[in-house]
Amino acid sequence: MAMSPVLSEFLRELPGWFLLSGIFLPVTLLLFLLIAYFRIKLMEVNEELSPTPDRQHNRKASSSWYQREKRT
Repeated sequence: MAMSPVLSEFLRELPGWFLLSGIFLPVTLLLFLLIAYFRIKLMEVNEELSPTPDRQHNRKASSSWYQREKRT
């Protein structure tokens, strides 16, 4: 536990404004930026993967499985 006195001395000498504006704020903003970026990308992928109702209906109507299920 030789690091404990060194760590406590470092935290005592570190100004609070530096801790807040130099470490906490940039990391928080970076995390928010990453969350927003991945949310936008996820919405784009969801739009690309979701079929339109016309395409979905045409695929179902042309498939032989759907025709068999429709008859029974």
